[in-house]
Amino acid sequence: MNLSTITEHLEGFEETIVFKFIDRAQYKMNSIVYEHGKSGFDGAGNKSLFELRLRRQERMDAQFGRFCVPEERPFTKHLPKPRRKVDLPDTGLFCKDFNVVNLTGDVLKAYQELLPRLCVKGADGNFGSSVEHDVYALQAISRRVHYGALYIAECKYRSNPDIYRTIIEAGDTDALLSLLTRKDVEEAIIARVRKKVASAQARINDRVRNFIDPDSMVRFYRDRIIPLTKKGEVTYLLNRKK
Repeated sequence: MNLSTITEHLEGFEETIVFKFIDRAQYKMNSIVYEHGKSGFDGAGNKSLFELRLRRQERMDAQFGRFCVPEERPFTKHLPKPRRKVDLPDTGLFCKDFNVVNLTGDVLKAYQELLPRLCVKGADGNFGSSVEHDVYALQAISRRVHYGALYIAECKYRSNPDIYRTIIEAGDTDALLSLLTRKDVEEAIIARVRKKVASAQARINDRVRNFIDPDSMVRFYRDRIIPLTKKGEVTYLLNRKK
């Protein structure tokens, strides 16, 4: 439970998210994939193609044990149990049910609001590829948010348990959020993300590839990923059990 190591992991997630967004941006918006009842699958009822792809991905992931890992929280419910034995090392976290800190609904909403700024309008017929990259991007964002929420919160608690314990016992969420916030760190993250978006696209051939706007990524991190991570930190600490 080392803050610098955890911070390095969070920094590593940035490249993953940037490249997942670039991958999705190579396809047009393809809005039909999010429309209910238009999946093209017989017997799918009112489900959209996106909903079907996400559920089927998570059903497979659940069977492989993905959601036994604290920072891997599912977007869908009623998933099957793992079909393999999963042995995890001690996480160092103090939470009986990690789904107490499940921000996937917020992550999904934030991603859906971002998509029109990420993708070119219209349809190109690559519906299956679009939802495939949607799922991968969502899982990357979710992992980053939940990893930060759980492990950063635990590290900060251990750095000053008396102060945190007092605030938690008082149920003062505003004081807790203020104590968790470090503007200098947030500004460094945002500056780093901007550079990574530019660097990742420096050699892209714009005749055949679509760019993503660095400002859109910066706003997404500033207005969505960072606040959601802090929301998760507060939720974890209020539910921390030892």
